[in-house]
Amino acid sequence: MSIDQLNAGYGIPGQLTFATGNGGFPMVHIDNGQAKALISVYSGQVLSFQPATETADLMFVSDKAYYAEGKAIKGGVPICWPWFGPDPEGLGRPAHGFVRNRLWNVVSTATTPEGATQVTLGLQDTEETRAIWPQAFELAIVITVGTSLTVELITRNLGDKAFPLTQAFHTYFLVGDINRVQVLGLENSQYLDKVDGGVEKTQVGAVAVAGEVDRIYVDITNELVIEDAALNRRIRIKSSGSKSVVVWNPWVTISTNMADLEDTDYQRLICVETTNAATDIVEVPAHGEFRLQAIYSVERD
Repeated sequence: MSIDQLNAGYGIPGQLTFATGNGGFPMVHIDNGQAKALISVYSGQVLSFQPATETADLMFVSDKAYYAEGKAIKGGVPICWPWFGPDPEGLGRPAHGFVRNRLWNVVSTATTPEGATQVTLGLQDTEETRAIWPQAFELAIVITVGTSLTVELITRNLGDKAFPLTQAFHTYFLVGDINRVQVLGLENSQYLDKVDGGVEKTQVGAVAVAGEVDRIYVDITNELVIEDAALNRRIRIKSSGSKSVVVWNPWVTISTNMADLEDTDYQRLICVETTNAATDIVEVPAHGEFRLQAIYSVERD
């Protein structure tokens, strides 16, 4: 659909408009009095969320992010699906699945009774996707922009057999200074330390970042807080449908080596990812569905 068609069919006057963005991709612009947000229809990805009461965005997006067909956009809330991490079958398929570098369809837009704005984007299997992953599916992401940001990923199995699934909201949060950040709520949790060859360890105290961090925490609680002292705020993450979370910061070497990150970007970001990862594998029954949800909000003293 053209931008004019999208605005005619799904625009909400004074609240939601479509426009061509970076890479020529259609973007959803939301400004509803409660918050501003930017959503890329390519990748089904929230790129910006800023409550009206805040002076800084919740989301980090790299200034060097790719906006090109077949590339993932570095920042915001990328969707990893139907697998998280490397190809689970070792067939050479791309890491983190195939939906974060595809154009999604606009399914619906609406205003909630509370005055928030809701956008639903969808994907369905095609001959091309079945050649990559031989399953019949319907995927929807429901994004609700209000005083908080809610992201819900709904997987529907259209086939006659159950299929396994790992997935993630690979969320990049903007922070003022990574050296003054703590993640609360994972104390005493077990995690797989991917920087140390996947060795299982126990978290002692709050999570702090003083080097490269790449951890999968398992059997977690469904409420975490990012304490961002430099910006004097707390980002609260409430999740459902998830028993695992990934905490990631690339630190110096990876930031320097990644073409779509600035050398110093590691100082301004932390990924706290709502996931079904490692042993947290979902089985979606035939003709059934599974919902993964995260709610992001900001708190101040």
